[in-house]
Amino acid sequence: MSALVIIVAITLVALYLGMRARRGHDMSLEQWSVGGRSFGTAFVFLLMAGEIYTTFTFLGGSGFAYGKGAPVYYILCYGTLAYILSYWMLPPVWRYAKQHRLMSQPHFFARKYNSPALGVLVACVGVLALVPYLVLQLKGLGIIVTTASFGAISSTAAIWIGAAVVTAYVIVSGVRGCAWNSVVKDTMILAIAVFLGIYLPIHHYGSMSEMFRAIDAARPGFLVFPAKGQSVAWFQSTVLLTAMGFFMWPHTFGSVYTARDERIFRRNAAILPLYQLILLFVFFCGFAAVLKVPGLKGGNIDLSLFRLSLQTFDPWFVGVIGAAGVLTALVPGSMILTTASTLIANDVYRGAMMKQADDARVAKLARFFVPVIALVAVGFTLNGGETIVALLLMGYNFVTQLFPALVCSLSTRNRVTKQGAFCGILSGVAVVIITTVTHVSVAQLIPFAPDALKDINIGFLALAVNIAVLAAVSVLTQPHTHADHEHAGAH
Repeated sequence: MSALVIIVAITLVALYLGMRARRGHDMSLEQWSVGGRSFGTAFVFLLMAGEIYTTFTFLGGSGFAYGKGAPVYYILCYGTLAYILSYWMLPPVWRYAKQHRLMSQPHFFARKYNSPALGVLVACVGVLALVPYLVLQLKGLGIIVTTASFGAISSTAAIWIGAAVVTAYVIVSGVRGCAWNSVVKDTMILAIAVFLGIYLPIHHYGSMSEMFRAIDAARPGFLVFPAKGQSVAWFQSTVLLTAMGFFMWPHTFGSVYTARDERIFRRNAAILPLYQLILLFVFFCGFAAVLKVPGLKGGNIDLSLFRLSLQTFDPWFVGVIGAAGVLTALVPGSMILTTASTLIANDVYRGAMMKQADDARVAKLARFFVPVIALVAVGFTLNGGETIVALLLMGYNFVTQLFPALVCSLSTRNRVTKQGAFCGILSGVAVVIITTVTHVSVAQLIPFAPDALKDINIGFLALAVNIAVLAAVSVLTQPHTHADHEHAGAH
């Protein structure tokens, strides 16, 4: 009962903070979607850090360590590499967005390439990637609440309640509600992850080193990369691919617009890699469970942290861990909802159908789409089977297809045409869909390749096709200059 009380209390605090965040602001489209571009270092830091600590990290990070061993360290590395990229990439993005009063990621592509059609395509890719990501948060929420409340709240009830709470404060406060709740979430998760990561190995094994010795003795080879499958080649390619896709998620890209000035990104690029180290403590929880909670298979590996906590702590403390887990679902979930509804209203509706629609109408429509998207996500969460897992694996490979066109758009003399960018993204996304649906791997496509190359992430194939098409179409569709016309006339 005590665990349930704590979980309910934290959920109500999240609802209150999310609602209160709108106080003193008129909630125009700019205020609702990008916080009036007024956030300082702390809020932008928390919105970006919110991307790291989702239910996938809280359950999946410890679960991946429990089930896979060494390959889990890719989660630690790709964010760090992405933050280093952000030092150079985000300031010019922010400057352009501020200058042109942009509201969303597709807005950026549409304006840079002078192509509303490209903006609509980017919006569709974004929504396609975001819905399964929201489903992941809700599924995680169901697992956390059911386990931490000792079955007092069913997974279905938890999913409905969580979706209702997020929908309510997103409609009222937009991105400001996400930012205020990020403060509570990151404070709780920081304290709990560090405590559990240190306490569980010492309590069950005597020390951190003894824990790893015991695992190595019981399961030789578990703590090193396997020779095939999730090998070093898989690790390196996956880290690189996901680092390129990190800021291509529409809600992460959108958080860039909320900043007050561009120096904030350089400060964050220095601090955020250190913040990544907290993930190590999440991994230690998973490693601690390897010998103490044996036998978890398939999707159940995600329960490793909670199963070990149930064995170790009093119910009230399990409730505290559960409450932190709830926030790891609500905060990213609210960012995803805000972004997805803005994409549909601003970039699909206004971009493709009603170009003359004003900001007030778009803002109203965006709020209308919040509960619609939430209901779709709840439907998939309660009824979706393996198809959602397949879609989720597509997510990063989808958004990474936006990276080449974005990087080219930041150069002073961009030779990529709007047709090249459009065809490149479209072909890359098509390859992702085909390879995911057919479950094909590099080893199957190129059986004669060296073993080291066979484990490379299949997403690189899509990226290679994207870049090749982008370059070829751009060469064929280069606009004719005045000098070209004079040259033609001379002949």
